[in-house]
Amino acid sequence: MTNYKIQDIEKSFDGKIIENLGNNDYVIKINDAEHKLKIITMNSNGIEFILNQQYHKAKYLEQSTNEMNIVIDNVPIVINLHTHFDKIVYKNSGGGAAGGVQKSLKSQIPGKVVSISVEHGDNVKKGDVICTLESMKMQVAVKAHKDGVVRNIKAKETGTVAKGDVIADIE
Repeated sequence: MTNYKIQDIEKSFDGKIIENLGNNDYVIKINDAEHKLKIITMNSNGIEFILNQQYHKAKYLEQSTNEMNIVIDNVPIVINLHTHFDKIVYKNSGGGAAGGVQKSLKSQIPGKVVSISVEHGDNVKKGDVICTLESMKMQVAVKAHKDGVVRNIKAKETGTVAKGDVIADIE
């Protein structure tokens, strides 16, 4: 279940797939109501779908760490994806570890390495961005879990990391 919030609308909503009927047909649940969804086409530029017998077209414009700019049926919308995503990734990559004893900074999500912000030997403070990953069309900053010196950068730009992979050591 994922939590989404559309800017300028106070309420957030939960969406999840209840049943995959096959042939790109799904039963989805948005908050407490069930809907029938048929995906016609879907690619990195957007998605065409029929929701409750109504045709819709969504075009992806751009995406940052936790925002997605899209155009649905010619209406531009900004969606805030899980507003705590950065905090969750930070906490799970060692940011919440007691006393920062953990040496290795690990990826908590699979993704493509978009950029590496540090070099071997750099001094970093807890919370500094070490690298940026792209996962599910979102860019997520992976931050240092403690103060220290960057050693053994394992991640490579344009490379990929799996959940649990070591990105770098911070000593």
